[in-house]
Amino acid sequence: MDLQDQLKNLFPDHVPEPSQDENDDKSDIWLQDDPIICKYEKRKGKPITILEGYTGASEDFKILAKELKTKLSVGGSFKDDKIIIQGDYRDKIMTILKEKGFNVKRVGG
Repeated sequence: MDLQDQLKNLFPDHVPEPSQDENDDKSDIWLQDDPIICKYEKRKGKPITILEGYTGASEDFKILAKELKTKLSVGGSFKDDKIIIQGDYRDKIMTILKEKGFNVKRVGG
């Protein structure tokens, strides 16, 4: 007799709630109508990718920055409502953001 059977014996009228695992694919980050601008720059001779134009909460943008840095295995930072990623990862970042449902616009180069 497993735990589920024991619980059914103790609480015969209880109806189990559906699990919340179905909604794990969707993130809690607010999606906007305006595109996020993805641009490329060189600072001190090194390439960087800059994401700007997010109008939601800055905490959501920080979460998004952490996810991007983790998926790409690169360094970066969040300053002045901009995500700065070390290296030229515009194509990869744009595909990741499009999969999440964001509208992305490529600027420069």
